[in-house]
Amino acid sequence: MKGVRFAITDWAASAPGLPAPSDWQAWADAPARPQGALEAKLEAMPAMQRRRLNALGRAAAQVAWDCHAPDVEVPVVFASGHGDSQRCLQLLKEFAATAAASPTDFTFSVHNAIGAMYSISRSDTASYTSVAAGVASAAAGVVEACALLADGAPSVLLVCYDAPLPAEYAQFEQEPAAPYAFAWRVSAAREDQPHIALTWTTAEPGSPPRPTELPFGLEVLRFAISQQQEAELHAGGKRWTWSRHA
Repeated sequence: MKGVRFAITDWAASAPGLPAPSDWQAWADAPARPQGALEAKLEAMPAMQRRRLNALGRAAAQVAWDCHAPDVEVPVVFASGHGDSQRCLQLLKEFAATAAASPTDFTFSVHNAIGAMYSISRSDTASYTSVAAGVASAAAGVVEACALLADGAPSVLLVCYDAPLPAEYAQFEQEPAAPYAFAWRVSAAREDQPHIALTWTTAEPGSPPRPTELPFGLEVLRFAISQQQEAELHAGGKRWTWSRHA
């Protein structure tokens, strides 16, 4: 069994119908899958750069900005299973129809584009990493963040985000789909302070995961902001166990 430990010192989240932390706390007690369009004003980002991001990118950048200390450069990990799939599809359609592609759409179709625009807009020279691990991307992001902490970073900003696949790709969805973005400011765990442990093992063949109406990432967020002591989630052929320690 492998595992990591970490503490969450600040957090922010965005999803349709959940505009404030108090709404998220109530949601954690009675969760429902968010539906609708992501909305983020992202007023802190200059307008010219903000316009280059679509709704998912703006939501990811907004929660990052809300959780990012303004005067300290910390490593940032962006984690998403699909990234900006809508922009990728738009790029492919344009190329199929005209044999040409928008340079802007091409630039923002890569997985690290949202993080890159966020770092540019903040003039941030800290380390940035983009992680894609399918359904388990939020867990992979935590592991990457903890590796940076172990390497000496005093804190790390973790940003997890995803949205439903476009209709053309809907058959490839592997979990209940919902638009969301959340950010955690994480630091190394201390035994004398509250922290979270994440352990993982290979899922036993034939053991079905617990049915859930939420995507993996939102289940992870729900555990973090609730009073739940332990959560077991299945993704990527592994059993991920999240536990709370005082």
